[in-house]
Amino acid sequence: MPSPGHADVGELLRRLADAGVEFIVVGGAAAVLHGAPITTEDLDIVHRRSPENVSRLRALLDELDAYVRELANRRLPPQESALLGDGHVLLSTRLGPLDCLGTLIDGRGFEELVSHSESIQDEGVEFLVVDLATLIELKTKTGRAKDRLMLPVLIALAEQLEDSKG
Repeated sequence: MPSPGHADVGELLRRLADAGVEFIVVGGAAAVLHGAPITTEDLDIVHRRSPENVSRLRALLDELDAYVRELANRRLPPQESALLGDGHVLLSTRLGPLDCLGTLIDGRGFEELVSHSESIQDEGVEFLVVDLATLIELKTKTGRAKDRLMLPVLIALAEQLEDSKG
């Protein structure tokens, strides 16, 4: 069980992969998976918005007792129509916060991000993670304070990885 307010990212990733959900990890979890020395409280994914994939995602969310995070805390289950749309569905689950993003700040969804992602295998689970260059680009565009603080860490990581290649 995750600590309050923090996602069990590894278990969420395993459950998503086991359920056959097509998704790309973005946000802070992507930074961590690339090796950035940061912490994150949630798992952000961009999921393929096909009816079949959303159906698999919705079934998993039901298993995880997912509900929409909102101020009124009505514990409303996620709606399939919202998961098919291009907006953000911010959820709480029994494994912690999971943000299902139809598209990112620049309008790119799963289809547009696949070519900017890489496959990572972690503890026998394989999934897609947005590549480091694209993650840096996205964090630059958001303009949020927490993203501006993360940028120097991501840029240093990219430089370190480039140096280790050459």
